[in-house]
Amino acid sequence: MSGMATQQASRHVAVLMGGFSAEREVSLVSGKACADALREAGYRVQEIDVQRDLRHLLDSLMPAHGEKPEVVFNALHGRFGEDGCVQGVLEIAGLPYTHSGVMASAIAMDKEMAKRVFESAGLRMPEGMIVHRSVFANGHPMKQPYVVKPIAEGSSVGVVIVREGANIAAPDMSGWAFGDQVMVERYIPGRELTVAVMGDKPLAVTELRPTRGFYDYDAKYTDGITDHVVPAQISEAVTSEAKRVALEAHRLLGCRGVSRCDFRYDDSRPGIEGLYLLELNTQPGMTPLSLVPEQAKHSGISFPELVSWMVEQALCPQ
Repeated sequence: MSGMATQQASRHVAVLMGGFSAEREVSLVSGKACADALREAGYRVQEIDVQRDLRHLLDSLMPAHGEKPEVVFNALHGRFGEDGCVQGVLEIAGLPYTHSGVMASAIAMDKEMAKRVFESAGLRMPEGMIVHRSVFANGHPMKQPYVVKPIAEGSSVGVVIVREGANIAAPDMSGWAFGDQVMVERYIPGRELTVAVMGDKPLAVTELRPTRGFYDYDAKYTDGITDHVVPAQISEAVTSEAKRVALEAHRLLGCRGVSRCDFRYDDSRPGIEGLYLLELNTQPGMTPLSLVPEQAKHSGISFPELVSWMVEQALCPQ
């Protein structure tokens, strides 16, 4: 890294963080961690807390008097930050940026559309449907247990697991804050796995073991609630299949840079039959508890080296 420091010191990187989605606080932590690591790697870093003000964003990135950044590190999470919206703004502005482009970002954020792409390529996913939230007033939309998800949110925001039981009522969706359309999927029992892809290489398979409940928003971002086991203690066959599927999903959507695929693994089924892809995240978390930096470290890549690689890929997009 020291050999690159002189060259990097002349490069100006703007880090976008915050935003105005449900994942604003996580993005602020991700952005600060990435900015600090980039400075450690030798870059000149500008931190931008993105508000719902397009003029302010453009003025920050393209000042009338002053230097515009050579590359933008996108550390935004959630809607408008990872769904193709800010990516489109950056392309119009002619600024290279990290992570995936407009189309891959938009498709990945739309769980229904991404699922169509993945299933058409033969990737195994839980059976499911899209329903209007009003149908829950008439009872369960599918046999329990099942999972209720917003179509376009990340970090498990809004996810509800409806357990099996004769006395368990369908969830009350009258206060649902994530639109009228709801994704309902069969619940896959077993283990939570995740695989990060860096360029054209899957890094590792991690098993997430929440100490309470399921791997929800709190379990993702609260220290001590979830144990991370890397590499996951699973068979070589399942490890290889999870890596293969993660890389295939990354390529199917045309992702670039870093992505992360989440899986459920029903280990009561033989071989790889119990492995199900849940979704692909084009803007994985980059907090101290996040999975991509952890898998990179397991692969011998430090956090400053990881974010430096992401910046260099943004400078030379495919």
